[in-house]
Amino acid sequence: MAPLVLAADLGGTSARVAVYTAADAAVTPLHTVIHPASALPGVATVLELIPATLRGEVAAACLAVAGPVGEGRARLTNLPWEVEAAAVARQLRLPTGRVALVNDLEAIAWAIPTLPPAALHTLHSGVPSSGNVALLAAGTGLGEAGLIWDGRRHVPFGGEGGHADFAPRDEVEWELARQLAARYGRVSWERVVSGPGLVELYHFLLQYRGMAVPPPVAGALAAGAGAAAVAQAAREGSCPVAVEAVRRFVGLLGAEAGNLALKLKAEGGVYLGGGMAPKLLSQLQDGPFLESFLAKGRMRPLLETFPVRVILDEGAGLAGAARVAARLAGAPGQADGP
Repeated sequence: MAPLVLAADLGGTSARVAVYTAADAAVTPLHTVIHPASALPGVATVLELIPATLRGEVAAACLAVAGPVGEGRARLTNLPWEVEAAAVARQLRLPTGRVALVNDLEAIAWAIPTLPPAALHTLHSGVPSSGNVALLAAGTGLGEAGLIWDGRRHVPFGGEGGHADFAPRDEVEWELARQLAARYGRVSWERVVSGPGLVELYHFLLQYRGMAVPPPVAGALAAGAGAAAVAQAAREGSCPVAVEAVRRFVGLLGAEAGNLALKLKAEGGVYLGGGMAPKLLSQLQDGPFLESFLAKGRMRPLLETFPVRVILDEGAGLAGAARVAARLAGAPGQADGP
């Protein structure tokens, strides 16, 4: 009988948890729950969203966490949660060796080799290769990870590159960086290229252009719509500053995607995950993203060979965590990884 495994994807916005069947090198969701993360007090409550009858049957578990992971512990970057593999093992009544914590971007990386064509949208075809893969995901924060090609298979790894220093490209962005540095002390890429970053960028551009927030956008922002309000105003063309903010945002995402692609020499492709890329797909297909991605001077010809794709499946991180759990459970076909 195929083992059952539990997977969770704990982000700053949503907590996803599911039980999967793991057999024949595939993981299949059996029961899935998605809940606003801010409405939950912690990880133990997330696991209790799965019925006790199913929780008691799982053979292994993997939790993908939006934050750095080390020695079986993690602290979420954008939520006041701490996670311990040993505590999860006790709650699920599993041996500690059957519970893993991974960075949420590493979990998406585990899913990439198994994503069907319908779950991907190609922004740039490039020249397909089996080389290294770069992964960026903009949402509540900015995550970065990748897969290293070892000559036989892709090996996923997590990272915290979204917290590296932001690099302005023109006078407007230098002024943005100066204002953000005055407020926060330093400016990371995540501070600009994320959902909250888009709102920061929008408010900065309003001040920079000497314009007021249009009442509909102001109302949506006051109601907590955040980046969605700015993106909607840009799509509708109802606020020229929102249009400028989204164009500059996708250009900045392209610039950082190009940075990561160069660092990893991502001949196997560059993937955009997270909640924002699918929602901004039409803007990503427009000029600023790809031009910024390629604008690396003498390295432009190299970058032109790297395929660039958007991951349309927001559940990819959950599926990747399930693959890690299936390996821990010794499921058939999972031992060799991607």
